[in-house]
Amino acid sequence: MKLARRERYFVSGAALFLAVFFIFQFLISPFFDARRRVGRGVSAKQDGLEEIVKLSSEYNRYRKGSQGIKQILAERKKGFTLFSFLEKEARDAGVKNSIKYMKPSVSAGSGPHKESLVEMKLEAITLKQLSGYLWRIESTENAVSIKRISVKENKKKAGRIDAILQVLTFQ
Repeated sequence: MKLARRERYFVSGAALFLAVFFIFQFLISPFFDARRRVGRGVSAKQDGLEEIVKLSSEYNRYRKGSQGIKQILAERKKGFTLFSFLEKEARDAGVKNSIKYMKPSVSAGSGPHKESLVEMKLEAITLKQLSGYLWRIESTENAVSIKRISVKENKKKAGRIDAILQVLTFQ
């Protein structure tokens, strides 16, 4: 069976079209799909690596902070107790007579050190007395800090305040 010239061109064009279609469908398209998939995988791995680097630097910062606390605790006076420290500083600041109560407690904490906590209530003191006392007790050399403070106006004496403090240190 002989085909006319025009029919041969038509069949050749159709065969060429099918060849290009199959080459694109089975060679080129899968190549670009795989390349896109690998690119997404690399991007996800880079994000994971960045997260690991961030967590590593955060861990190192916490570890250095822990070493600093260990050094501070080692340099602190032997026999240091938070309760007696707060009592002494209250006497020196002139607010000892305003102490309503002091409740000590010790907890394991989330790190290698035990937390020593004292909750105390100061009644009918001035703002100046409170700020002076806070300045005295919050010290880096003894690793003492204020965990929580609640201040409200004293109802009985005008110009006076009541304060509840939670003071924290490590052992």
